[in-house]
Amino acid sequence: MHCIDRLPLTNFHMHANNPVEKIFWGRIAVTCAASYLYFSKDSLLQRIVHQLKYKGNKELGHFIGRKMGEALLQTNRFNDIDVIVPLPLYAARERKRGYNQALVLCQGIAEIFKRPVLHQVIGRRSLSETQTHKNRIERWQNMQGKFGLLQPEAVAGKHILLVDDVITTGATLEACGEELLTAAGTRLSILTMAYTIK
Repeated sequence: MHCIDRLPLTNFHMHANNPVEKIFWGRIAVTCAASYLYFSKDSLLQRIVHQLKYKGNKELGHFIGRKMGEALLQTNRFNDIDVIVPLPLYAARERKRGYNQALVLCQGIAEIFKRPVLHQVIGRRSLSETQTHKNRIERWQNMQGKFGLLQPEAVAGKHILLVDDVITTGATLEACGEELLTAAGTRLSILTMAYTIK
């Protein structure tokens, strides 16, 4: 795990108006947002993401989740988070993969940050096409109506930390976050493992 120490930290969690928060300006009400690491192609982190998503390396995801939890403790910006929610995978995709990598990250975060993980409050209504080759508008259109709030009472009145692995345009997190915010009195913050360098 020593190679983790060589990964490029963003330190976004320490600063308001950071690049992740700016992604959501004018789109969705986000209290705080951050990414832990910078993501670029052909990098060590790209190999780590591949291990986490496609090679079943849950231990690695849990380890990075713990590091993310430690980062949140360095700042008071996320102090009033009540619950941690992983971005849901479509059920068939999760069955094929065997787990949801966002949930693995959440479990690591929760171990350090001491907040409950709620992984069944929101689900995917349908399988979305891959976002890889879509522009920002296409990604947003691709995600409309893809999420359904299953247990609004579980998050009502709570400050939710929504967690995913990598953020590019934020379209998926925006669509999921919009649905979470339909529960009465909720507030939304967002944390991802990685932020894509354009």
